[in-house]
Amino acid sequence: MNGSAKTKSCKAVIYDCDGVMFDSFDANLRFYQRIMEIMGRQPLDTADEEHMRVLHTYANREVLAYFFPEPAGFQAAVAAAASIDYLELVPFMIMEDGFRETLDSLSGRVELAVCTNRSTSMDMVLESFGLARYFGCVMTASKVANPKPHPEPLLKVLDHYGIAPSEALFVGDSEVDQLAARAAQVPFIAYKADHQAFARINNHRDILQLL
Repeated sequence: MNGSAKTKSCKAVIYDCDGVMFDSFDANLRFYQRIMEIMGRQPLDTADEEHMRVLHTYANREVLAYFFPEPAGFQAAVAAAASIDYLELVPFMIMEDGFRETLDSLSGRVELAVCTNRSTSMDMVLESFGLARYFGCVMTASKVANPKPHPEPLLKVLDHYGIAPSEALFVGDSEVDQLAARAAQVPFIAYKADHQAFARINNHRDILQLL
């Protein structure tokens, strides 16, 4: 863990999903490759760092708008995405080391929430891994008008618990997460990432030292 600062009155820990709770890059890539196949497009080039960053950090509709900017193509891509059963991709997601054990340690001590740019698949993922019971609030892109990096999702989590930004921590791994946290004025914990943050951690258990 980088940095030794501690929070004074943390009441909630909020987690991003992809890249934080799970290594879900393979699952996400398979999802968008399937869309490309349905749409008659060439497979995405995994060597294209910008394409890989976009599909892994932004909300589904924003990703589809990026790859299919024309209205007709976008609507067809949305339909293609809706035809895919994400449950088939869950086996390609890998829970991050120490995550469940950290949730066990945090449960009853602070509120726990998810704030993700996933849309309809988040509840399914939580149920599949037996994690739903930990989280009192699951904020997804489908529940807001403006997904991350807009602060709206985080602000809705704060409102759900009736707490101030300074009373929460948001654990994320991307610039999108960092920008959302800054806009919402929530202290940001960078997980396995070098973004500007209140603290940086490389293992989920490290967050226990910040409380």
